[in-house]
Amino acid sequence: MFDCLIIGGGVSGTSCALVLGSAKEKPFMVDKKIGLIAHQKTTMLQDAIFNNAYGIAPGTLGSDLMNQSLQNLEATYPHIKQIHNEKVVSITQQNDLFLITTNQNIYESKIVVVAVNSSNPFTIEGCLQPYVIPHKKSLPQKNRLQLANNDHLIFENAYVTGTLAGHRSQLTIAAGSGAAVATDLLTLWNNGVETHAHDSLRKK
Repeated sequence: MFDCLIIGGGVSGTSCALVLGSAKEKPFMVDKKIGLIAHQKTTMLQDAIFNNAYGIAPGTLGSDLMNQSLQNLEATYPHIKQIHNEKVVSITQQNDLFLITTNQNIYESKIVVVAVNSSNPFTIEGCLQPYVIPHKKSLPQKNRLQLANNDHLIFENAYVTGTLAGHRSQLTIAAGSGAAVATDLLTLWNNGVETHAHDSLRKK
């Protein structure tokens, strides 16, 4: 049983996981179980090279960044469970839970964050299918999709990030989208009181 399961190990999904991981010392996070299904084929990073992304050295390959980011997540926040080599095939609701079915297992989670890309077709069957719409910011000829949402919230306890949330395909936008969802979740778990997670040299 997860409190939150993130689907997708690309920029937005990993960014979301990193921010959630960094909040581990907050009292309301002590018993939270968070997972990331890091199916590598769900990201557009593999063919990318970055020269214009804030904080990233010019010439960085997307494939290297993807692998390094997941390694950083494991090293810094090992309590975030990474699930590799599994592809999500359906998400269904059962009472107050989501059942996330992969090609190998079935997981239960109170909250789901969908962080796969905007490719057509959207291959995850189940409760998200009614929310699939044409991408509002992509060129029509690219035939991209998004999930209808309000500030990343699809419906109660179901969130979407990155290009699938309707954002343009830029690394820093995707990372910010994932971080935004993470802070919304932190606020939710903090009984609705706004909060976020920062590390600081002043905190000793």
